[in-house]
Amino acid sequence: MQITNNRSKARPEGLAERIYLQLKDDIFDFHLLPGDRFSENEVALRMDVSRTPVRQALFWLEREGYVEVHFRSGWQVRPFDFDYFEQLYDLRIVLECEAVKRLCARPAGEVPPPLAALNGFWIDEPRLEDGKTVSLHDEQFHMTLVEAVGNGEMARIHRDLTEKIRIIRRLDFTQGTRVEATYNEHAAILRAILQHQTEEAQRLLSNHIAVSKAEVRKITLHMLHQARL
Repeated sequence: MQITNNRSKARPEGLAERIYLQLKDDIFDFHLLPGDRFSENEVALRMDVSRTPVRQALFWLEREGYVEVHFRSGWQVRPFDFDYFEQLYDLRIVLECEAVKRLCARPAGEVPPPLAALNGFWIDEPRLEDGKTVSLHDEQFHMTLVEAVGNGEMARIHRDLTEKIRIIRRLDFTQGTRVEATYNEHAAILRAILQHQTEEAQRLLSNHIAVSKAEVRKITLHMLHQARL
């Protein structure tokens, strides 16, 4: 699955929007797997709607790179493009390491409220165990680090990137060991940032993301089917 140009987030409210969001969730939650084929009629019947809003929703998803249409043979969830995902992870490391650098350069004793909130969740509060729930908090952890810098364009690019790799992140969190490791690694990154240890924070963050990047090449069809189950 290669996710290319992002359609504008401004879409009209309505049935097509609901179908679009549901289909995207189906992909992220492994109900629709890379390579799966389906027709507009199948989606319309399942969602009890006409084909018109289904077709509109699918064209939105096609423009964002999640599905592709085949003449006379319906639609298909895009197969994985491993090289593309690795490029996204490389970009993610660049953006987040720059964010960490800027956060570490803040005045001594100044703790932005977003960092204080992250510290509370990842260090002080009881740990969660559900992988899917932790994966959502993991996304928010990394987006918050970038947003805390205060550069709107940097945050926007990072949000778009985060959505594109969401399916990889969720697959990663089907492994129980990733939950505990994520808590430990996030806590270490936060402590380094709060102590203004720029190089250490960047090293910890790069290693943390590299673990997920390495998992990309290990993805198999069997793993995807197991995630669906």
